[in-house]
Amino acid sequence: MEPLELLQWPAMAVTVLASWLMTSTSKRRRRIGFWTFLLSNVLWVAWGLGAGAYAVIALQFCLVMLNIRGLQKNQ
Repeated sequence: MEPLELLQWPAMAVTVLASWLMTSTSKRRRRIGFWTFLLSNVLWVAWGLGAGAYAVIALQFCLVMLNIRGLQKNQ
């Protein structure tokens, strides 16, 4: 596997971690989850660019917008 192909595994792990944090009852952990989700979006976009997976890239931009909306509604 090329290094860029391996990027999908940390991206997946960060996404799972972010999901776990976002389900916390702690506001601090949910806030950390928000930033962790943004990191996962960046990782997925980097992977998507290398893989030519443009639907994944578009999905990540949509998810960023939804996460920002959720953050605003949570405050």
